[in-house]
Amino acid sequence: MPIKKPIIFLLILLLTACQPGPRESTPEAIETATPLDTPVPTETPVPTATPDYPPQGYGPRDFPPEVNPLTGLKSDNPALLERRPIIIKVSNLPRDVRPQWGLTAADIVYEYYTEEGSTRFAAIYLGKDAAQVGPIRSARFFDANLVRMYKGLFAYGSADKRVSNRLFSAEFADRLILEWEAGCPAMCRYDPNLYNSLVGNTAELSAYATRKGIPNSRQNLDGMFFQMSPPPGGETANSVYVWYSAVIYNRWDYDPSGKKYVRYVDLENALNGQPEKYGLLTDRANNLPVTADTIVVLLLNHTFYSISPEMVEMEFNGSGPAYVFRDGRGYAAQWQVQADKVVSLFNPDGTPFPFKPGQTWFEVMGKTSIVQQKPAWRFEMRFP
Repeated sequence: MPIKKPIIFLLILLLTACQPGPRESTPEAIETATPLDTPVPTETPVPTATPDYPPQGYGPRDFPPEVNPLTGLKSDNPALLERRPIIIKVSNLPRDVRPQWGLTAADIVYEYYTEEGSTRFAAIYLGKDAAQVGPIRSARFFDANLVRMYKGLFAYGSADKRVSNRLFSAEFADRLILEWEAGCPAMCRYDPNLYNSLVGNTAELSAYATRKGIPNSRQNLDGMFFQMSPPPGGETANSVYVWYSAVIYNRWDYDPSGKKYVRYVDLENALNGQPEKYGLLTDRANNLPVTADTIVVLLLNHTFYSISPEMVEMEFNGSGPAYVFRDGRGYAAQWQVQADKVVSLFNPDGTPFPFKPGQTWFEVMGKTSIVQQKPAWRFEMRFP
């Protein structure tokens, strides 16, 4: 059964998100947003690519056995690539679940709208393991797209019965992993008295799947194309604001020294014209900042499966518009999802657009969302 929200949290959401689209913003709202609130630690990890990274890059197919097809980097432990990806659903609200565990170890993270102004993450692990990922929360309709696309195991906390019916009637039903079935050490509660205390261990989840008899060999994950050198063109993108609602908003700032985007998150609700307030997001597992080598804003058609309770469908097949941010530059592109392949990116002329080797964050937003480029890149969630 879905998890009930605390009454105080529900009241906040009702005040801020009766309409799914965000409040009107102005250039002044962007300018007054808090700048770099916390210095980025100097130990921010840099992708382990070597100077001899092939100029032609890797992908979108025929990856060498030792190269992770989800990052474009050689894995420190190539044996990990001989398994299915592990997809774990991670909470983003209430704010006391932050900082989350294990986000810096993920190859790919999706953030998408759930309901009532909120978002959650789907973190995907292949080339690295994480001893703790979470807090783990419930599934939504959109997760089925990712399980199919990445041919992954899916660990989550629960689901509305309508979501559960769709997941358990799918061809991947045997790859669904729930706490009551897997148990510890695959999925453990670090404090049984706390509601948001469920965490997953990626190595143990993979081992559990193998013991259960789920085929857990290397999968065809063709689709992503990686090059270390940024493509020509684009526009300056020192900051990228992603505004889902007055409850959930974030900002990515480019750090030239680490050559990554650093994530800053909402500290307070931005109600009634109040300025947005940001703070650095770190990983509770290692105290390092959450960063991304590539940020992709995917614009997908969002429709309401149900108004009350609010349940959203997102069409993630075929193709659509995207904006890509890497190396301090922003580019317009197209996303494409083909059968049996992960999401690919293309230039307007149809040539493949290169991800930067390393971790990718996908921000999933409505197709009718507002896009602003000046004074900073800004995306505001809108429904049709």
